Amino acid sequence: MDYLFYIFGGIAVAGAFSLVLQRHPIYSALSLIVVLASLAVIYLLLGAEFMAALQVLVYAGAIMVVFVFVIMLLNAGKEEVSHKSLLTRSLGLPVLGIFFVQVVVVLLTAFPDSRLSLGGNFPGGARSIGRLLFRDYVLPFEITSLLILIAILGAIVLARRET
Repeated sequence: MDYLFYIFGGIAVAGAFSLVLQRHPIYSALSLIVVLASLAVIYLLLGAEFMAALQVLVYAGAIMVVFVFVIMLLNAGKEEVSHKSLLTRSLGLPVLGIFFVQVVVVLLTAFPDSRLSLGGNFPGGARSIGRLLFRDYVLPFEITSLLILIAILGAIVLARRET
């Protein structure tokens, strides 16, 4: 069971790298779908079936359809290659390495003796998540949906203005 976690974790990391390195926005969106689907499998391995279903339905399904729709509506082409400055070329990889070392140190100090246990027992199911979402956090939930609607309308306005 551990090997499945490492396989899908590797797929998620590879998809994340592909997401960042792609020059065409549609390919980046497809890479994000790969990342979200592999995260859904990791949720299944951890015993959180409800979160896996939400991951597939909400994020990999609905949100990514909106992303692809907006990208196609804006008619975004391939990213143009720019000539990087000397400072960016010389400091990019060392700063990335320092950041990676800092993340590892923080994780090792925050979780010194813990191991990831697959198939763990997560508190709450659909009922408790629904109660929290629609009773305690209904205002942030609705504000988020309103912000997504405003962003889509803004993309439509920007796309119509250019043509």
